[in-house]
Amino acid sequence: MEKKATILMQRYELGQMLGHGNFAKVYHARNLRSGESVAIKVIDKEKVLRPRLMDQIKREISVMRLVKHPNVVQLHEVMASRTKIYFAMEYVRGGELFDKIAKGKLKEDAARGYFQQLIGAVDYCHSRGVYHRDIKPENLLLDENGSLKVSDFGLSALWDSKRHDGLLHTTCGTPAYVAPEVINKRGYDGAKADIWSCGVVLFVLMAGFLPFNDLNQTELCRKITRGQFRCPQWFPQEVRKLLSRILDTNPSTRITIAELMENSWFKKGFKRVEALPNKDDIDNSLVNDTNIFFSGLDCEESLEMKSNSGCETTMSPPVKPAFFNAFDIISLSPGLDLSSLFEKDRKQRSSSRFTTTKPASAIVSKFEEIAETERLKLIRKDGTVKLQGSRKGRKGPLALEAEIFEVTPAFHVVELKKTSGDTLEYREFFDHDLKPSLKDIVWTWQGCDF
Repeated sequence: MEKKATILMQRYELGQMLGHGNFAKVYHARNLRSGESVAIKVIDKEKVLRPRLMDQIKREISVMRLVKHPNVVQLHEVMASRTKIYFAMEYVRGGELFDKIAKGKLKEDAARGYFQQLIGAVDYCHSRGVYHRDIKPENLLLDENGSLKVSDFGLSALWDSKRHDGLLHTTCGTPAYVAPEVINKRGYDGAKADIWSCGVVLFVLMAGFLPFNDLNQTELCRKITRGQFRCPQWFPQEVRKLLSRILDTNPSTRITIAELMENSWFKKGFKRVEALPNKDDIDNSLVNDTNIFFSGLDCEESLEMKSNSGCETTMSPPVKPAFFNAFDIISLSPGLDLSSLFEKDRKQRSSSRFTTTKPASAIVSKFEEIAETERLKLIRKDGTVKLQGSRKGRKGPLALEAEIFEVTPAFHVVELKKTSGDTLEYREFFDHDLKPSLKDIVWTWQGCDF
């Protein structure tokens, strides 16, 4: 029997799946009105209810509405049902630039052409106050004409994300492409960090391999922070000099995009591409308030279910653990602590951590049981649980804090630390009461720094 086509919102006919991630799937689709091919990104609301993921998607919508450039993947429309969020985006047929590099290094003119398009797109994004923060060949697509398209703005930041010091502070990106000041965790200029990543891409295009690469994550970060790389012998002298300016570990002396565009090697055959007309072709009735995408109270019909009882009532706020990215894992793992590279004086603190496969709600419930059994006051805030004793010890009441970090939805790290009281009393409580009470949820303990 012929399979019946799936029609989305009476606008699009869904086709084959193009790819998928932890929270979304991407399908090829056809616009029923125009016949145009599009890519539909389908996001499962239930999987992104955590605040940081919701904020990431809201930011992605805001950013893609701002950037209208021939070398940036365009967002056509955003739709929402009761359980899903749908991005209708430009369909880019040629695949990832990564696939082309995987076959070997590119010729100089081809590498320069892609690099010129990348810099033109990034320069435009910066002019709109958008910093990509995850520039790499996997996020650079090619259309049927071989033109480059920057995609995946999920980790991007807007200019108003800067703190009072004028810098961004979220450590994110792909380690091999990330700038040293991002690893440093002391704040960074989003534009300068993007330029560094573009430099890594240029190196990869010309060489066919990464300038900074090591299986040991500590060594990789050390190489990046020290700017340790070597150009292959086939690199032209002009490219070597340009890369030394781009991959400058000091962001204050690193080349700017304006200076880069005046570089003689870069300028060969360069034609600046004009931005697209700034008409907002997205359905404004759906995106004026992006919060509607995440509400459990919207009653639109879903492709997969209908509610006969109207809107659902909201439950108590979910646990909101912080998230671990690659850099957090590096900094907390034994033997991978990079703090000595950046911090001269590091204070010791009474701390330990454990890993668990239990959900965050189960972890908090366990601490609630301990608080009740041990007659401790419990304060819960987002992904942190604080336990406060009432008995006076040698150095005042004993208090500890448990911070929950999500590595994946099915794997968490919990860091425990004493916040007040006597260390010996804390150790006795930890060994005889706390640790045995947690055995039901602990997978492994990782060190105990008393």
